[in-house]
Amino acid sequence: MRFGTLFASLVSLPFLYTAAAPTASETIGGLGLGTIINLLGIGIVQDINVIITLDSLVTNQVQVNFDAKNPLPFELTIDRVVSSAGLNGTVFATFDHTFSIPFIVAPSGTANSGTFSNVTLTQGIDASLAIVPVGVLDLMKTDVFVRAATIKGKLGFPLQIDGLKQSSVPTTYNLDLS
Repeated sequence: MRFGTLFASLVSLPFLYTAAAPTASETIGGLGLGTIINLLGIGIVQDINVIITLDSLVTNQVQVNFDAKNPLPFELTIDRVVSSAGLNGTVFATFDHTFSIPFIVAPSGTANSGTFSNVTLTQGIDASLAIVPVGVLDLMKTDVFVRAATIKGKLGFPLQIDGLKQSSVPTTYNLDLS
């Protein structure tokens, strides 16, 4: 059986039982969708881009955008992401962002989130600069509020995918000193 077919079957199974009604967190056989995705080793985030500004030196906040990938044969629309990221078990950044214009990830495709602000550096700017040369971040806990099987970002089945984890996500850091 092809991996994509198996994954699509696992993800679509909750629709049979919930009639597409959103719940606090979707489960299959007692396992949350985030746990299943983690067990299958499917990374949703392809790469992260962190923008450090002059204000970051004072506010301990940066701007971020990321590329999300969709391994499924149907469109996904991402409405909100809550995430903590870091390195070697230490959280360096957190955010809770609701997209004013949700972003659409085509079937078997990738899409960029667009740049957003208010990503807090929990260890402060000094400690956070020390991890820049490593070039990767671990997503320690990420909750994604998504609509599956949308049509150009409209309609779809709402899903809350809790507890996604992903190691060694390629990360670039850019200084914006303007």
